[in-house]
Amino acid sequence: MPTATINGFHMNYELSGKEGAPHLLLCNSLASNLTMWDWQIDAFNAHFHVIRYDRRGHGKSGVPQGPYTIDDLADDVIGLLDHLGVAKTHFCGLSLGGMTGQKLGVRNPDRIDRLILADTGAFMGPSVNWESRIETARAGGMAATVDMTVDRWLTKPFQERDRAGTEKVRAMILSTPPEGFIGCCQAIRDMDQREDIKAITAPTLIICGEEDPSTTPEMARFLQASIPGAELVLLPDAAHFANAEQPEMFSRAVLDFLGTA
Repeated sequence: MPTATINGFHMNYELSGKEGAPHLLLCNSLASNLTMWDWQIDAFNAHFHVIRYDRRGHGKSGVPQGPYTIDDLADDVIGLLDHLGVAKTHFCGLSLGGMTGQKLGVRNPDRIDRLILADTGAFMGPSVNWESRIETARAGGMAATVDMTVDRWLTKPFQERDRAGTEKVRAMILSTPPEGFIGCCQAIRDMDQREDIKAITAPTLIICGEEDPSTTPEMARFLQASIPGAELVLLPDAAHFANAEQPEMFSRAVLDFLGTA
């Protein structure tokens, strides 16, 4: 996979799909990497020139010293788009990816065409919860976080039904550098975009798993109410990684919103 030097670190990224088609940039959750979109990539490649990347501190990208901010993560997206010569793109982000998308929608409206915010929130307090996760990772590495994270991300029926998919998610978490995880936890801890998102002008779709305990349907409805004209799709029998638990429904919601049907 190609790499680029973005904001002082090497970023791992991948291009796929239809050259000359509109761009669709996919932005990952905390403690994952670009392979989290494997459940969608074939469907998206059929219609778009797809950009996937590993955020700072994750996957095969470098791990700059933290703490990070949501602005830093948004700057990294703009840096990658500039590197690729992409003036404007559709954007789909899940969890921390969606938090990054909110910042871009507010701050860089000229670079975002349509915005998909999946299983995400504008505020993730109280900060003590994030301090606890940070201390857990500092003390025990990602192995100390993996079980509780999988249980938040995937419903028990999915874990029992799809052992390979569950193991894929576990492997992403375990392979995340603890320093990168901690830096991004600090970005989430310090984030509050509840007022800012009212300024988003891009057409916006919000997707949420009906059983998401982390970024709940209530939080998704808050996003819908705050972002002018936003649409909301709730996916049944899915928790935080709704794209993995309901891949066909997730892909169809995105493609319908982007006008490919």
